[in-house]
Amino acid sequence: MKKKIVIFISGKGTNALNIINQFRDSDEISVTNVYSNNKNSPFFKSQDDSKVSTSCFSNDQLSSSVFEELKTIDPDLIVLAGFLRKIPDTYIDYFENKIINIHPSILPSYGGKGMYGSKIHNKVIENNESETGITIHYVSNQYDSGEIIFQKKIIIEDNDTAKSIEEKIHILEYEYYPKVIQSLLIK
Repeated sequence: MKKKIVIFISGKGTNALNIINQFRDSDEISVTNVYSNNKNSPFFKSQDDSKVSTSCFSNDQLSSSVFEELKTIDPDLIVLAGFLRKIPDTYIDYFENKIINIHPSILPSYGGKGMYGSKIHNKVIENNESETGITIHYVSNQYDSGEIIFQKKIIIEDNDTAKSIEEKIHILEYEYYPKVIQSLLIK
């Protein structure tokens, strides 16, 4: 039986597309659903895989109808890929240790409510940090504070900008998020 992944997105969905592509031909893992609270996400225009069911929802549906659907789907892993809403405690209790997130910094630095995307990279530059990176962690009932699964650092060069850091971070995300997902699902 294939392991089932459900992905949640709020933004462009590039990580979701990358994960779908990584596991498209897998005999062990399949992305069954992508949920988004952003009906204008470019993901919907670029997603052409008929095997993946996509759904848009309003934020108030997260605790009700989306939660009920997830209980029926019974995913092996819920993957947050640029999802900007706080996950309700009901999810964390029901899907214990089955919800993971990727964060574009080395947590605990630059984590917490409102810290995402270019906001983080601008702060990293502003504070003259020498390195940054990605953190993949379990989701807990506080932003960016769940148990850390994986971290990968990059050195910040003198000529780096928030934009160039963001590009380097995306490369790390595309390389390591699918690997970590696979390692969690295939023991």
